[in-house]
Amino acid sequence: MAKIPEMPKHPGFPAGLLGTQWQYTLRRSKTKVTPLAAWPRHRTMDQTVALADIGFVQALWQYFGSAPFERGNLDGERLCRLFGREILPAERGFDPKSYNAMLKLNEAMARKNFPDAF
Repeated sequence: MAKIPEMPKHPGFPAGLLGTQWQYTLRRSKTKVTPLAAWPRHRTMDQTVALADIGFVQALWQYFGSAPFERGNLDGERLCRLFGREILPAERGFDPKSYNAMLKLNEAMARKNFPDAF
């Protein structure tokens, strides 16, 4: 059986967008970590997807500000929707499969793409 990697947690970070299926954090680590990569954002009929992105950026800003932060228990799918644009690696030798990877909010791009989050 594969060893489950340690996953730092962010106490007090919102769990997700209330009243929807969209989550922002994970409860427990998994053996297969979602690798961070820039996923395309497609327009959809489900408006809660866009609201979840706005809420996630807002939570990142309120919780971390412009300081680098550890990936930890932040949801990989939600991070991938923003990665490479609003969220960037904050370290050399960035490991996209690590719960300990350091990230940072690209404030200028986040303000441009999600002004309602600020």
